[in-house]
Amino acid sequence: MSKIKIFSLGGLNENGKNLYVVDVDRDLFIFDAGLKYADDNMLGIDYIIPNYDYLKENKDRIKGIFITHGHDEQMGAIPDMIADLPDVNIYGTPFTLELLRNELNDEGLSADHLIELKPHRKITFGKNSIFPIALTHAIPDAVGYVLYTPDGAIFYTGNFIFDPTMIDAYKTDIGKLAYVGKQGVLCLLSESLYAEKSGFTSPNHRIYSVVSEAISKHEGRILCNVFSTQIFRMQELFNAIMKTDRKVVIMGKRLEKTIMKAIDMHYMYFDKSRIVSIHHVNDEGIIVFVSNEREKPFSNMERIVKGYDKFIKLTESDTVIFVSPVYDGMEKSSTKIFDAIARIGCELITLPTKKYLDHHASREDLMMMLALMNPKYYFPVCGEYRHQVENAKAAMQVGFKEENILIKLNGQVAIFENGVLTEQEEHVKADDILIDGKTSEDVGTLVLKDRELLSDNGILIVSATLDHATKKVLAGPEILTRGFIYVKDNIDLIKESEKIALEVINENIKPNYVEFNKIKNGIRDRLGKYLYQQTECKPMILVVMQEV
Repeated sequence: MSKIKIFSLGGLNENGKNLYVVDVDRDLFIFDAGLKYADDNMLGIDYIIPNYDYLKENKDRIKGIFITHGHDEQMGAIPDMIADLPDVNIYGTPFTLELLRNELNDEGLSADHLIELKPHRKITFGKNSIFPIALTHAIPDAVGYVLYTPDGAIFYTGNFIFDPTMIDAYKTDIGKLAYVGKQGVLCLLSESLYAEKSGFTSPNHRIYSVVSEAISKHEGRILCNVFSTQIFRMQELFNAIMKTDRKVVIMGKRLEKTIMKAIDMHYMYFDKSRIVSIHHVNDEGIIVFVSNEREKPFSNMERIVKGYDKFIKLTESDTVIFVSPVYDGMEKSSTKIFDAIARIGCELITLPTKKYLDHHASREDLMMMLALMNPKYYFPVCGEYRHQVENAKAAMQVGFKEENILIKLNGQVAIFENGVLTEQEEHVKADDILIDGKTSEDVGTLVLKDRELLSDNGILIVSATLDHATKKVLAGPEILTRGFIYVKDNIDLIKESEKIALEVINENIKPNYVEFNKIKNGIRDRLGKYLYQQTECKPMILVVMQEV
């Protein structure tokens, strides 16, 4: 009999940043390690990863990191984490590891600890074992993981749908799911993102008819905004293109590598001779695939729309297709891009989010997984809190008891002893690491607050020079502002600010020394109150004092 702990360092009450930990008698099994794209309020932040201090502190206990599939939300944090966890093995299916290997190579990182596994082949770790099961998602080689323990199986689904028409590397092995369910499942961790959507996701995830009609209808150049690892969506595009004589330009090194590798590994089918170089981007009737590197979605399309791209300029004869629905948190930025495209005069084709869905489990998919697994406990994961609640309601709709459903937040630990959920409360550290640019160091919330303050109210700098010997003011105080007020129209305000600063400086000058800290704090306090009274704004105030 065992003591089992299940918790998340990311992925609960949010979209993305999935990282789930199962502790079986102090053996740690990590499922996924993803990133989350920054929304419009995260000024300058490219993406967010989970705080993995817990993993660093317990790295000797980690048996492996098991990646379900090759999307950034599931494996995007690995390049940032690997330096701190150099000896931890990372397991995944062939295509998943190929994408991860490319990411690591691009960052100059070692890929020595990537270990390939095949669906339905068990890997043993002492008294525990891992059994991957093939599932259907938007990318080939997606799997869920069964962790066999002495107290029963724990199954983490990752992202999935049920669609019998998706075959080969996209096919779900329902027989294996049912077999695991009959053996006895202690806990099922199942995604929640589409739990509020009724019915099955299939066939609403298919977009072939839309893109085929758009390609046949519009004879001019077509730009398709895609996500670089949504292989099934791109295959639908290629299927439509193959019925024409059009050629394709792929913009973005990451996207080009992914497509070429998928074709070479026979996960995607298209005539490579019809993929031409960027120099053909302005050819008549060309189809351009636009994606992003590891940064905010739509950033490359935004650059093109604003006219900053050196290869391509949009014209009113172009057609732009967004082949994936806009997900939560990106509505504002996507709407701005849609509006800019309309002003240029391009034909814009988007997919309504209510009609066209991504490859995530809707309510009936979740109920079917529950019926196959028949778990003792149910743990909704992968989604915002409202999605987790809807997932719980779906479970209760098929007869699940509320007390056997675990709705948790990141860091909250569910503890099982001898196969029974206990009332013990435990919490591990779980927050965000904000990544800006190529640095893997956390930007931090204080920096983000400073950026927010600067964007809202600007900055005001107070500078003064003192005589080192006499401690008298030689120059200043002088006021400089950026993003706060227009100086020429506010001369009186500036002069009064300089007067207040001088008063504070004189109050804190002693015959033998100057209390610089009191000067800086006093100026920030008194000048801040005065400026707020006059303008109702709170600029960032920096005080620069020097002696000569």
